[in-house]
Amino acid sequence: MVAADLPIGDRIRHYRGGRRQDAIAGLVGISPDYLSQIERGLKIPSLPILYALAQELGVPTAALLSEQAPAEEAAVDTAEAAVGRALLGYGPARSNQPVGSGELRDRVEAAWQSWQTAADRFTQAATTLPSLVADVEHAARSARAGADVAERRAVLRAAADLYCLLRSYLRRTGRVDLATLAADRAMRAAEDADDPLRIAAAQWNLGHVLLAAGQPAEAEEFALRAAEQVAAARLPEVERTAMAGALQLVAVVGAARRRRWWEARDRLTKYAAPAARAVPDSSNVGWTVFGPTNLALHAVSIEMEAGEAGEALHTADAIDTSGLPSLEREFTFGLEVAACHSQRRDDAAALLSLLSLESVAPEDLARNPVARQLVLTVIRRARAMHARQAEQLAERIGLV
Repeated sequence: MVAADLPIGDRIRHYRGGRRQDAIAGLVGISPDYLSQIERGLKIPSLPILYALAQELGVPTAALLSEQAPAEEAAVDTAEAAVGRALLGYGPARSNQPVGSGELRDRVEAAWQSWQTAADRFTQAATTLPSLVADVEHAARSARAGADVAERRAVLRAAADLYCLLRSYLRRTGRVDLATLAADRAMRAAEDADDPLRIAAAQWNLGHVLLAAGQPAEAEEFALRAAEQVAAARLPEVERTAMAGALQLVAVVGAARRRRWWEARDRLTKYAAPAARAVPDSSNVGWTVFGPTNLALHAVSIEMEAGEAGEALHTADAIDTSGLPSLEREFTFGLEVAACHSQRRDDAAALLSLLSLESVAPEDLARNPVARQLVLTVIRRARAMHARQAEQLAERIGLV
């Protein structure tokens, strides 16, 4: 079996196995160079050639074509789909006494800790989130109707934290629509709780939803307005500084996505950097991971987005991610390093980075579209030894 998103050329290469490219090409009646271009994705074979290749490789023609299933079939009975159903109100009935705010807080914090640090975070989240969402929804409805103001605010704070986690989870499982819904619910819960820190965290999450939805200009504008609001909010100094800095980084990413590299660099230096110097990496205010190391990672991101792979790698060499409280952010950094090596056509270094990421966060590597594409690039372009290692990696992450 091969993954549904594996291109035709990579499917042909996979089924060809160890057979020589020139031998297959000769039997099919095409040149070895033409077959090489097909496998590298530079040419699309005609149907007669595709049929001849399938016959020679001993597989059905359909095996060389996309196997994408209809969307409704792909998400019927998965654990991840249960998270979405719980968010939309299709979880189990909750007619019993609602869970108290203290237990909810502990469970939400444990879910956040797992999401940011566990190598199998997707598996753990898919297992724990459906019941947690249902419990929080039930508790929030009961608290809004109750007379205990302190309990209501405590439940709503837990709800805001959970919805921010859901935004991240749903975004990374490809449900930007539900991620938007979760971010909106986080904002509503934070506002109902009248909690300035969680309002700022919800705004940060909304900014990331706009980035994920391909709206960098809107994300930048929204984040800058939110940063001004946070600067005037009644919060402890570290919390206010961290949230304002995190929102500035959203604006930095927005500018970079709009190819306004100098504006992104300038904002990073003038506005985000002073805030990062005042916030330790370990604080993780609002689960944003804002601090000096995260700031440095964004500097790498800007140069990578700008195509300045050499400068990005030079910056990356000076970064120590061991103090980061988020494995997720560490994975993103490693993936950007791999992408920079790929931009420089250093396939051996790109493969080494990918293999390192597999040892740290295998589920992220298997799910991330950029990572999967980088693996395919190494297979197509690298020397034989590295291509074989990449093919083995592709098997382990479910590409083939």
